[in-house]
Amino acid sequence: MKHIMTLNEAPFFKIKNGIKSIELRLYDEKRRKIQKGDVIEFKNAIDADQVIFCEVVKMHVFDSFGSLYKSLPLLKCGYTEADIDTADPKDMDEYYSSEKQEKYGVVGIELKLL
Repeated sequence: MKHIMTLNEAPFFKIKNGIKSIELRLYDEKRRKIQKGDVIEFKNAIDADQVIFCEVVKMHVFDSFGSLYKSLPLLKCGYTEADIDTADPKDMDEYYSSEKQEKYGVVGIELKLL
């Protein structure tokens, strides 16, 4: 199955350049349909003509970003050596309200660039 998602420019290029291999999202209705082996077409939010395709390697489901941050390698989630020491689950509050995080849970979608 193929899924389409939009990414901000920075994470788009991190995945494209092999720096990031785990995309963090809410585990909402749309993400619950994703399974290992599916393909995700990521579109650059700034330029929708720029797309990359990734295969889903694994779905890492957690009840919170706090649990996710303790379990997954953050360097694969988009952090760099320069900012890994300040990585905080609250960083995700910029994208998802705490109410939605509590309602749906969260997921780290492990990817392989195609």
